[in-house]
Amino acid sequence: MTPRPLKIGLTCYPSVGGSGILASELGEELARRGHEVHFISYEQPFRMPVGNPRVFFHPVIVNSYDLFKYPDYTLPLSVKMAEVSRDHALDVLHVHYAVPHATAAFLACSMLPSARRPKVITTLHGTDTTLLARDPGYGPAIRHALDHSDAITAVSEFLRQETLRHLAVTRPIEVIHNFFEPHPPLRSPAEVRRELGLADGEAMLLHLSNLRALKRIDLLLDTAARLQRAGEKFKLVILAGGDFAPFATEVQRLGLADRVVVRQNVTAIEDYLQAADLGLFTSETESFCLSILELMSLGRPSVAFAVGGIPEVVVAGETGLLATPFGDTAALAALVQTLLRNPARRTALGEAARRRARELFSAQVIVTRYEELYGRIRS
Repeated sequence: MTPRPLKIGLTCYPSVGGSGILASELGEELARRGHEVHFISYEQPFRMPVGNPRVFFHPVIVNSYDLFKYPDYTLPLSVKMAEVSRDHALDVLHVHYAVPHATAAFLACSMLPSARRPKVITTLHGTDTTLLARDPGYGPAIRHALDHSDAITAVSEFLRQETLRHLAVTRPIEVIHNFFEPHPPLRSPAEVRRELGLADGEAMLLHLSNLRALKRIDLLLDTAARLQRAGEKFKLVILAGGDFAPFATEVQRLGLADRVVVRQNVTAIEDYLQAADLGLFTSETESFCLSILELMSLGRPSVAFAVGGIPEVVVAGETGLLATPFGDTAALAALVQTLLRNPARRTALGEAARRRARELFSAQVIVTRYEELYGRIRS
């Protein structure tokens, strides 16, 4: 534990996604432990705690000038970071996602007297290094910002290795996994299943994501179609953090209109997690897959492809099932079928998943590591 409560600035993308959710949950936990938390972003982050006297939100105003072809976010963000750091005497600026947050933090600190500069921690979440690092228009700037951070963390060993491979960062990168601390559900599983139109004997397959291209919703729907042709009774419930409309035609083409239920921008996710029978994910790559952990925390196993950092979260055959190679939806559907037809095994995997989530990926474990990191870089 740090010797005294800290003043911590948190910057993230506020939309639905692992980095924004993790930052919001981290802010809530830090405030609960007595720290003062200042969120800095262009809008209030998804799931940011409200009504907490130790949590503050500072909006970044992005203006559209005719001078610029595209609105700039990095400079207004850096100015707001410097302003909040100065006015609230921040100890730490903890930025989630390198682009553009780490660069903005570097600029913000250069605007402040050396004695007033907060320490900067950059947490990498995925495409900021696995995708943008390969772009010559981004890579050098990302590397420069990371090399000037006081500490760098990655949410998985997979992501740490990818960052080193693509960016050759000179500073050490510490792996601190994601965490999830479920809130008490607001409704019973029976209420949720009625709302979703699930009949007796129908399984609930749950998918949570921002629907970005790497989530491969096409493969998700193909897997559901295979299960339907095999005669399985189920509904695929999708908690969408993005617009599902582009996939509506594919749902109709595959004859899944009565099988797919979509809910958008859900905040009370625990209601749906506890009502699910299992999770289903078809990502092309994942740095961690926070959604799988969310299901694990409620004692629900998931079926997914063994890509990226997912094998660090799921112990195949013990806390969930993983398919190889990527893209083999027949293999994925077969794994789902084994769990739908064997409720006892599904329950056993779920309970093992819950134990693993509590032992390795709880707030008690992970937030404590962040507090220790804050203390180390300030000593």
